[in-house]
Parts: sequence; C-alpha cells; structure tokens
Amino acid sequence: MAMSLLITPRLCKDCGTCESVCDKYAVDVFTFEDGYSEISVPITCMHCEDAACLDVCPSKALYRDANSTVLVDAEKCLGCKMCVNACPFGNIEYSYAKKRILKCDLCDGSPLCAKYCPTLAIEYVSATQSNLAKKKALASKFKGLLELA
Repeated sequence: MAMSLLITPRLCKDCGTCESVCDKYAVDVFTFEDGYSEISVPITCMHCEDAACLDVCPSKALYRDANSTVLVDAEKCLGCKMCVNACPFGNIEYSYAKKRILKCDLCDGSPLCAKYCPTLAIEYVSATQSNLAKKKALASKFKGLLELA
C-alpha cells in the first residue's frame, strides 16, 4: 500500500522536533503571522506525482522507488543543482559541505518527522484519495504563497 506524508498546519506548534530528528535537513517549519494569529507549517518534499525534479535531472540521479518515493542516487548525481531550481516548493537543497543533494527520502519508509511529531501535525498515512486531495490542496496554497514572495 502506498504511503504519504500528511501535514496538518493547524496542529503544528513550531516545537522543532521534526527539524531536529531529520538527518537529511529536509524539513523546515515556517511560521506566518496575520496580525491576529500565527500558523506554523512544516515543509518537506511532497514526492510529487508529476515531479519537476525528475524531469530536469540530466543524469537520471533522481528516481522513484517501488513506493513512488523520489530518491537520489548519489553515484549518478552530477551536483548540477537543476533539481534544486526545478522544485516549485524549494524542498531540495544542495549541501556544499557534503557536496551532495539533500532531500526527504521518507527515512526508508519510517519517517522520523512523523514518528516523533508530538502533535501529529506530520503523519505518515496511506495515500488514500482523500489524503492525496488534502496534500494537493495544501501544495496549491503553498505554491500561491511562494509565487507572491
């Protein structure tokens, strides 16, 4: 059964747990204020169905595994950073210190960000149609926010 990260921003308390347990530095929490309230949003790779990063990789270092997780083959990676530029959400980074791409790999099927999130703002759930619809709606909102920036 396909699994997916489900992010529920209203549950996030910006505690930093997800960021601290991720050894790929692939989770960032952003807090937005609108004058009346604050909302914190954990952001990580969405393993998009139509992943732009896969399309632009000239060496095919980015690929999908049997669970549809977008992964990086470090041996094939040229370090060109085209995937970094292609990701509409900014969820792929290049580490100059490590000289490699850093992105969420779902911790081999047991994502630590979801496992240790004390408020369940990040959950690893079956990729049902309703969960995928929620993710697509949330991704669309983020895309709109990023376009304004």
